[in-house]
Amino acid sequence: MPTRILLEGRPGSGKTTAVRRLAALLRTREVAGFTTEEIRQTGTRVGFALETLAGQRAVLAHVDFPGPPRVGRYGVDLSVMERLALPALKPPPPGAPAERLLIVDELGRMELACSPFRDAVRALFEADVDVVATVHAHRDPFTDALKGRADIELVHLTSQNRDMLPQELAARLETRYRPR
Repeated sequence: MPTRILLEGRPGSGKTTAVRRLAALLRTREVAGFTTEEIRQTGTRVGFALETLAGQRAVLAHVDFPGPPRVGRYGVDLSVMERLALPALKPPPPGAPAERLLIVDELGRMELACSPFRDAVRALFEADVDVVATVHAHRDPFTDALKGRADIELVHLTSQNRDMLPQELAARLETRYRPR
């Protein structure tokens, strides 16, 4: 059975840092997916960038983008989700070796505004692939449904566990997959 972990945390808790560290620590796993990060100008957050683990990067949301959609004060460029995030989340074909781990950072309002992305996430959580995804702590019908699945391990990221959690998860995920 695939490992399916949701790292839940409040904004600024270190979810992105944790999954980036996790990806860097894995030695026997092929890691794919994407992370997001804040864009700051003179100390003020003005947007968010999406970067695939293969190194492709684009601005996902920005205060200067018109939208729709808009999430808070940010206009969201849904084409970034379709051009970068969706290809990065392709599960392996049936019968392929199980070394791939998919990282999704994050299942938040901006990303979930993209309907094809929601569909891809649903398919990903049905596929025979290990997934680690970050998720916001507030209520949302889509993420609440994922959190309620019996095959999901919900891990709460806190200031007490955020430094050790990437190493602990890497050890578990490396042990789960041993190359032949």
